Amino acid sequence: MSASNTSVPSEGSSSSSSSSSSFNPNPNPNPNPNPNPNPKPSRLRIGRRYRAGRLAGPYDAIVIGSGIGGLTTAALLSAAGKKVLVLEQHYTAGGFTHAYDRNGYEWDVGVHYIGDVGGHPTMTRKLFDFISGGHLQWAPMDSTYDRICLGDEQYDLVAGREAFVDELSRRFPGQRPVIEAYLERVMAVASAMPLITLEKLCPRWCAPLFGLYKKLRWPDYLHKTTYEVLRELTDNETLIAVLTGQWGDNGMTPKTGSFIIHALIAKHYLYGGYYPVGGASKMAETIIPQIQKTGGEVFTYARVETLLLDGARVTGVRMEDGTEIFAPAVISNAGVFNTFEKLLPESAASAAGYPRQLQTVQPSMSHLCLYIGLRKTAAELGLPKTNYWLYPSPDYQADTEAFLQDPGAEIPLVYISFPSAKDPEFENRYPGRATIEVVAPAQYAWFERWQEKTWGKRGADYEALKQQFSERLLAHLYRHFSQLRGQIDYCELSTPLSTRHFCAYTQGEIYGLNHDPARFAQTWLRPKTRVPGLYLTGQDIMSCGVAGAMFAGLVTAQSLLGWRRGGALMRRIFSGSTAENNGAQSTSPLSKLGADRLRAP
Repeated sequence: MSASNTSVPSEGSSSSSSSSSSFNPNPNPNPNPNPNPNPKPSRLRIGRRYRAGRLAGPYDAIVIGSGIGGLTTAALLSAAGKKVLVLEQHYTAGGFTHAYDRNGYEWDVGVHYIGDVGGHPTMTRKLFDFISGGHLQWAPMDSTYDRICLGDEQYDLVAGREAFVDELSRRFPGQRPVIEAYLERVMAVASAMPLITLEKLCPRWCAPLFGLYKKLRWPDYLHKTTYEVLRELTDNETLIAVLTGQWGDNGMTPKTGSFIIHALIAKHYLYGGYYPVGGASKMAETIIPQIQKTGGEVFTYARVETLLLDGARVTGVRMEDGTEIFAPAVISNAGVFNTFEKLLPESAASAAGYPRQLQTVQPSMSHLCLYIGLRKTAAELGLPKTNYWLYPSPDYQADTEAFLQDPGAEIPLVYISFPSAKDPEFENRYPGRATIEVVAPAQYAWFERWQEKTWGKRGADYEALKQQFSERLLAHLYRHFSQLRGQIDYCELSTPLSTRHFCAYTQGEIYGLNHDPARFAQTWLRPKTRVPGLYLTGQDIMSCGVAGAMFAGLVTAQSLLGWRRGGALMRRIFSGSTAENNGAQSTSPLSKLGADRLRAP
């Protein structure tokens, strides 16, 4: 759904032109499906395949996971002259920003759209430019970047603050003051982010001071759910539903999610949506060379078995093949549950108090994604560069609860994205073809009984359940795009087990941690852990989404480098320079930067 929504490659595939044993995505589908039991892995591979003999240490830092948070941390440390090793367990780098291909089609798995990268010089654009060496380019979506469909009614979110207000005021006469007041609160959250970021960088003893400041100076709506904040402004439930219609971008309904994450997302897209030219894989493809410039590397098929300890300090990692790699700093981009329950030895995690703190947060939502391929171009099929959000009613909470309790109930949210329409270079890579992605929430428990089965070989019952969901998602697609009936050549469905298999999230979660108000009160979600030598990065540290995880990478790099060297790097980034133009400027290893940079207070 959002930039971080991870619709990973599925276990089974289907083609309308294949034998009768495959799922027919066109009307009147085969009632006895037996989809292809042996899907082939994607040919799109970014990064270098791991071999112990290819290691070229010593390294200044090791990053576990090549999602955008890990790549950003590595690229920024490299820009400061550090030699960084990135270890990715998947067959391709990029984490939730990677793309995959199959049967002559290519899909993104999470980068459905990005905001704040247009012509105006935002911090997001400057950071992207820096870590990609200026090689990552962006194509604008339609001026209506999101279309919210409540039953039969459609409402447009239009790029630009004035256009946004004008369009919604036209649809909701007399509500302009409410919409303006809503945007003022959205901007107040943006103004609070520097303090939130600073708190994550300061010593832990500063936490009570930050807490007191926030209690005295922050408006109380920063501690509330999105619905509570909107209900203070209006009792128009339809307007509230439209303003919160992007809730799938963080995975929490307005009545459960924090207004902070809602506001960050709303502001992020306020001036329009964009898509990486050349597809989502261009992100990792353009960032990795910046890491390699100082001797670093990004290895794939590189599964870390455990973190190594010397006393209470993390000193490196042991790979699945038994190889031990050492570095002064290890940075985990694997999420806090994986880090403290799987990678860090239990004795060290317990001594630092992390089992208790993990009880204060919850994994985020799981999802389904139907990947669709068509043998015509996006233009020929009339596919828009607008995202569609389909809801049965404005009561998101009741609809979602009913579906999660009973998967046979009406699907509460269906998101439709058209990557081939958004990418101006897609037709050059795949002439005469187009792709669509249809996403919906799901429960991991619905698929749990197959979790020990091999990917691609989970049996007829699993494939039958997938077909049922596929047909229901296609019905939503055909309802809004009737011209696609009979046009689909190929489709396949991913489930939470797909996310578990490819991305190593135990419950198939796609946004890391739930973004409820309590999550934003957790001061332990910070780069520097209480275990010396171990740092965190990625969406669990700041917020979900590509931009949220990327800025977490920035904050982690700052934490490692310290105020002086980190501050100098920040000035280079936000002056508009690129990593390629600046090159490496520091050659001292991280171990020489001072104990306070590497040892948790």
